[in-house]
Amino acid sequence: MFSSSRWRTSRFVRVWVAVGLAIIGAALVWAALARPSTPDSAVGGVPTSDSLPSASPDVPKPSPKPPTAQAGQDDVRDKITGPVLPESDPVSVSIPKIGVRSKLVKLGLRTGGEMETPDPPVAGWFTRGATPGALGPAIIAGHVTWNGPAVFYRLSSMRRGDQVTVTREDGKVAVFAVSRVARFSRSRFPTRAVYGPINHAGLRLITCDGTYDTGRRAYSDNLVVFARLAAVRDPGS
Repeated sequence: MFSSSRWRTSRFVRVWVAVGLAIIGAALVWAALARPSTPDSAVGGVPTSDSLPSASPDVPKPSPKPPTAQAGQDDVRDKITGPVLPESDPVSVSIPKIGVRSKLVKLGLRTGGEMETPDPPVAGWFTRGATPGALGPAIIAGHVTWNGPAVFYRLSSMRRGDQVTVTREDGKVAVFAVSRVARFSRSRFPTRAVYGPINHAGLRLITCDGTYDTGRRAYSDNLVVFARLAAVRDPGS
């Protein structure tokens, strides 16, 4: 038989072992709950350019998932400045400063939510945004290179005051004046400044810029030309 003192000691040890195990178990549960989940590789929706069939895939990626550019425009309709046209799809774009004259293809969203891109020789209009000349930021994107110079190869030479004209389906020619040319890292792209609501008829021309990484087959930055509607012409005028 055990003596009463040995029995009390044994019981004391068992109690503290049980308490210790309970504390350890609680700590493990807390750690599991507190541990951040592994980031989903699909977050951001930006595909690697490695999957593109070209030696120079400079796909403009202004935003992982571009928002609808017209979202929130109702909030600024009572603060409109400058001329504004009704909606009408664009047909072509002309940029005399850099010798660009291109038809405009329509760009939507890919399955992952990122903006589509046009073929290298032509520029494209993002259909989820405003039409050029209407209230809001109209988005036109194009490649800078693709196995050689592409449609927006010389876009970086644009300066404040340069003109961009867009011919629309309604026959109107929207004349935009460049207000700003800026380069942004893809990792810090100012989505709201490019796609967000504005109080005028705006235009953003987007392409790739910066250093070309041959390993990743992608450029480091995006170039954005900001412009606003300055005049409206009839065809042939």
